Amino acid sequence: MNNIKIVKRTLIVFLTTLILFSCVPTKTAIREADKTLPDAYKNQVEDSINSANVKWKDFFSDTNLVTLIDIAIANNQELKIMLQRVEMSKNEIKARTGEYLPFVSINAGAEIEKVGEFTRNGAVEKNLSIREDEKFPEPLSNFSAGLSASWELDIWKKLRNGKKIAVLEYLASVEGKNFMVTQLVSEIASTYYELMALDNQLLIIEQNLELQTNALRMVKLQKEAARVTQLAVRRFEAELLKNQSNKFIVSQQIVETENLLNFLVGRYPQQIIRSSDTFISKSMDVIKSGIPSDLLANRTDIKKAELELAAAKLNVSVAKANFYPSIGVRAGLGLEAFKPKFLINTPESLTYNLIGDVVAPLINRNAIKAEYSTANNRQLAAIFEYEKTILNAYIEVQNQLSNAQNLKESYRLKEGQVEALTESIGLSIQLFKSARAEYTEVLLTQREALDSKIEIIETKRNQLLANVKLYQALGGGWD
Repeated sequence: MNNIKIVKRTLIVFLTTLILFSCVPTKTAIREADKTLPDAYKNQVEDSINSANVKWKDFFSDTNLVTLIDIAIANNQELKIMLQRVEMSKNEIKARTGEYLPFVSINAGAEIEKVGEFTRNGAVEKNLSIREDEKFPEPLSNFSAGLSASWELDIWKKLRNGKKIAVLEYLASVEGKNFMVTQLVSEIASTYYELMALDNQLLIIEQNLELQTNALRMVKLQKEAARVTQLAVRRFEAELLKNQSNKFIVSQQIVETENLLNFLVGRYPQQIIRSSDTFISKSMDVIKSGIPSDLLANRTDIKKAELELAAAKLNVSVAKANFYPSIGVRAGLGLEAFKPKFLINTPESLTYNLIGDVVAPLINRNAIKAEYSTANNRQLAAIFEYEKTILNAYIEVQNQLSNAQNLKESYRLKEGQVEALTESIGLSIQLFKSARAEYTEVLLTQREALDSKIEIIETKRNQLLANVKLYQALGGGWD
């Protein structure tokens, strides 16, 4: 008869479990992320060499710039904040690891209780005695000490997957930190080149002011000789005043750019050591772009998105495991007695328990279903984010490759323009002295020459920035 009861109970448990499993929602498999990239960049030949593999200390030849980047990586506050987030992600791994291991606790307690005599417990205790010569104590005290343990059997790998998710999120945070280093290196280099360009603009303005001062002196002499009118003098004075005003504007931009660099480096404002006199003569290094598929290995933001996608996939498994029964085991072992002196009397004071339970959601599982659907939606969003990051990386590289090539041609033409206009300044003055040119031609020539020199400095700056941005777009700068 007992065997029949056991079989019935087993069948009931089996059928209940079967029903629960049949209620687990199923979804069609979410598509895999598309990693395909073009075989080569537009108008570029396939190349096995990739400049992204060059360490930033070797990529930048300016020792002053390398020193600034070194200090920034050690002191930049934003980077320090990111490093703390990495450590927090690391701590999460420890927390998730502990969830699927047994929890063991030590406990000790003492209590006292007095029940009413006309209650069931009171009536029983009234007639109880420990021994013939020792009555049951009133009020009743109780002392205990022992160990307790609890453990959820992770048969559906929900807890282990939770730990794997924490590991992936930690690795993603590391890649996020690397991406920040790449951006920091790029921003410092770009600001450094911007500062050098401003120094050269200021130098050109000062040289032009000297030239315009001499021209104004010449025009005043011409007026005294009645060869020009006061109008010419005032026009030359106005041009001189305009450039004197521009000098202060550029000086303020230098101060702000220096302070920005100091902020990125993580220190209070101070003089930035730089070699601005070599700015125009800086050679443009040829950057090897490799092949587009290299981006998957070199771009830290792509690797971060890939790790986040893997974590999102595991989150779906964790959400699905919530539909399954959870099996737990609890156990306790200790000593318990109403007087401390009896605690050491074993086995009389020995107490223990062992409990196993199975808990599964049965009715009103809407919250679990919603979380499962949300996990699937997050996984799909992570796929789109990953694909978007790859597409963005490719377009960034393509843009900078084109930018570098166009700026190279632009700089070559501007060199000829500057040379021609610089020569025309002397010619216009000579012609003006011999009354073969109007003063307006001298003014216009000086203005155009100044503009062309400022433009070629800006073009050189843009060339250097394009190289930095291309190096960053390829995935270099974090190692």
